Amino acid sequence: MTIAVVGGGSWGTALAIHLGRQGHAVRLWAREPEVVEGILSRRRNPWYVADVDVPEAVVPTGDLAGALAGAEVVIVAVPSEYVRATLAGLGGLPPRTCVVSATKGLDPGTHARMSELIAARFPDARVAALSGPTFAREVALGRPTACVIASADEPLALQLQQALGSREFRLYTNRDVVGVEMGGALKNVIAVATGIADGLGLGENARAALITRGLAEMTRLAVALGGQPATLAGLAGMGDLVLTCTGSLSRNRALGMALAQGRSQEALERETRMVAEGARTVGSALALAARTGVSLPISEELAAVLRDGKPPAEALAALLGRPFTREDARVARV
Repeated sequence: MTIAVVGGGSWGTALAIHLGRQGHAVRLWAREPEVVEGILSRRRNPWYVADVDVPEAVVPTGDLAGALAGAEVVIVAVPSEYVRATLAGLGGLPPRTCVVSATKGLDPGTHARMSELIAARFPDARVAALSGPTFAREVALGRPTACVIASADEPLALQLQQALGSREFRLYTNRDVVGVEMGGALKNVIAVATGIADGLGLGENARAALITRGLAEMTRLAVALGGQPATLAGLAGMGDLVLTCTGSLSRNRALGMALAQGRSQEALERETRMVAEGARTVGSALALAARTGVSLPISEELAAVLRDGKPPAEALAALLGRPFTREDARVARV
């Protein structure tokens, strides 16, 4: 296939490397000239997964129209806050072009999922979402990974499963696009909170509690929006949540740990060039919770830390001080 990957960050680069190894003709669009030049001259992205060779089948470019020309599949892999503007700059696409969102987040202005933005921008496109427990570096290194390709168009999901998957990059199909995308977005919020607990030295019991109650929080909101509980118990929910809350490569967990140590989100992202999606998603999560009447206590406390400057220790204390409740209630509050 001819595949365009829109976004030369760590995830877009890792996907391009994987797809190039599979024999696809890949055009990787990056807005940074340094990224394009680094791959052209040294076959390395100088900023992201910089120690992994980019296959010759991957052609980097700063020309968005050129990247898309003749592409059978377009994969969007830019941070969620830039997806709307990036889609606006794509120009026209031939009818029935396959557009895959590989972004785990929500639109900060409308709180829409990424596939909703794509469908609104390109109503004739065939749309899918890629999500699951995936650290970009491990995908770039060819280490075993399992994730989900979701689409309401089941033949499309099956086609993408065969075209994009491999022995090391195992894809499962799912028709529950809402659950898959909400799992991928909301787990980042819980990972920042878990990083705060780790940074405060609260221990592994506290981490397990946050992960478990975070999964309940994610499931409540996803189901209220039309997702399926089973999806949140799978790769795009629990699988991605566990990875992002515990993995050493997790930028969201790293942000939480930095916040616990008194550092700022802005300083960390300047140092690493990495975007922690959880900090951007929490506002949308709370807006959707208000719209659907769902309780998100972990998200509420994280928002207080990020937006209001609440000390992280006080936010965790507020969670511990909540009234006792039932775990088996239909809508448990915490």
